Amino acid sequence: MLGVFIGSAAFIIILSGFNGLEDEILSMYSNFTPEIKIGPRLGKTFNPNTPYFNSLHHDARVFSYTEVLQEKALIKYADKPVIGTIMGVSDAFLKNKLLDSIIQTGAFILQKDGEYFAVMGSAIQGSLSISVRDPLARLEIYAPNRDAGSGLNPLSEFTVRTISPSGVFAVTQDFDDRVVVPLQFARGLFDQPKNVSFLEINFKKGANLAAIQVEIKQKAGNVFVVKNRNEQNTDLYKTLNYERWFIFLILTFVLIIAVFNIIGSLTMLVIDKRKDIAILTSLGADKQLIQTVFFFEGMMISLTGCIAGIIAGLLFCLLQIKFGLIKMGASGSLIDAYPVSLRIGDFPLVFLTVIGIAVIASGISSGLSVKGLNEIKQEL
Repeated sequence: MLGVFIGSAAFIIILSGFNGLEDEILSMYSNFTPEIKIGPRLGKTFNPNTPYFNSLHHDARVFSYTEVLQEKALIKYADKPVIGTIMGVSDAFLKNKLLDSIIQTGAFILQKDGEYFAVMGSAIQGSLSISVRDPLARLEIYAPNRDAGSGLNPLSEFTVRTISPSGVFAVTQDFDDRVVVPLQFARGLFDQPKNVSFLEINFKKGANLAAIQVEIKQKAGNVFVVKNRNEQNTDLYKTLNYERWFIFLILTFVLIIAVFNIIGSLTMLVIDKRKDIAILTSLGADKQLIQTVFFFEGMMISLTGCIAGIIAGLLFCLLQIKFGLIKMGASGSLIDAYPVSLRIGDFPLVFLTVIGIAVIASGISSGLSVKGLNEIKQEL
């Protein structure tokens, strides 16, 4: 019973801990991953000034409608060059209330007093060793000049713009090589007065995103690719899903070991009660009744341990959520205590897994109770 108790409690605690880490990772990605992303099926850019996109911009369900022009460029500071992604965004990008939470240094400011500013990822900042606190620090950004011909001066083949950094953000490696700038700055840098790379759309709470995605696909046409948040990060979601099932399998094996201890316990009980079993059969008890007695004893042990373990695991998770008993152990970490997230589906999953294994173990044990019953009766 103690083995089943510990296994069930560990099952709930570990799954809830993984859920918490998963939620934290996904929340970090959601800072730069919109609910719906629209991009061209062919080519890098498209013109968003169409009747449908204009109507979508003013749709009552839309919370933020961001035009994004994104391209690779050479970023330079004090003779230190690095290749990064320039992400030009319209003003609606700043509606994301979580942006301030990812700022390490400075502030998420893109425009102030008529001057453009850039917010760079921590990877770019680390490569260039630039300080946002230096008022004279300016990034030089080089992009290919579309109209340049062959000339003696190599710099004539590039469009060069300078911009002051206002902050440094840190999310994940997938985003930390970006430099976020105002859309108008990016248009001048990449010579794209109208086109954008994609549209990022977030909707108000309560909106049916699945239905909205289908609607946009139908109205925008086959020339556009419309992706939800999962489809934008397929590798991430697949990895998290695989990890979850691997954890489930490992914990299931632990539970199998714990539950199958019941076989050993009941086998010893059968050996100890051999004479009692023979007497019961002599009084009229058939083999089915004897097996049922030992089967239900094994199930009672498993049920008691399982329910108590689930309750204990639930209480521990609630205490972790409330008081943060177990800390991350890293100074300066954005997350102080190990995150825990309780999901209703985990509880029936653990319960059914334990009961399924217990049925097999109890069935094996109950079969041993009538094995050699005739020889025992003859001995008596």
